[in-house]
Amino acid sequence: MEKFTVHQGLVAPIDRANVDTDAIIPKQFLKSIKKTGFGPNLFDEWRYLDKGEPGMDPATRKPNPDFVLNQTRYAGASVLLARKNFGCGSSREHAPWALQQYGFRALIAPSFADIFFNNCFKNGLLPIVLPESAVAKLFDEVAAFPGYRLTVDLPRQVIVKPDGTELPFDVQPFRKECLLNGWDDIGLTLRQKDKIQAFEANRLATKPWLAHTLSA
Repeated sequence: MEKFTVHQGLVAPIDRANVDTDAIIPKQFLKSIKKTGFGPNLFDEWRYLDKGEPGMDPATRKPNPDFVLNQTRYAGASVLLARKNFGCGSSREHAPWALQQYGFRALIAPSFADIFFNNCFKNGLLPIVLPESAVAKLFDEVAAFPGYRLTVDLPRQVIVKPDGTELPFDVQPFRKECLLNGWDDIGLTLRQKDKIQAFEANRLATKPWLAHTLSA
């Protein structure tokens, strides 16, 4: 998992409350058995005018010119600004995969759905909860100033606005440590690699029959 320390990025606004995971990555794309390739289908039903199916070449599709991510001023955005209850609906982990693979590193909203919130941390995304009034002001500033960028400083737990104003945010210490070090669940397990190998070696020495397999 990619480490998250300090990130500065262009902000894209999704000005809708209760954006569910089926809007983030529609159900037909869950057929894939891979963890990659979901970025082109992020917000698929909003982003394109035609119906998307797995395996379609995005270059052959009809983009919706009114959708925010298709507007030139938001090209390359890596900070997503959203309204309350972002990521509600089903618990699909494909939603943070799609956001991360599109290029987003941080999400800012007044609230997130619990399972989606947890899945973001497990996949290198930083979901930040700010007061609704602060989020509303950010929406106004993004609309007023093309090229609006924010700096997200995880070690200091602040968002730095273009004028230098800092917005503090909370993050659970364990989740913060994992993001700073790039540890997903597998990475956390591998930190105990020596202990696991020692346990397996001792088990093999004391109970060698467990290494035997039954023939068919």
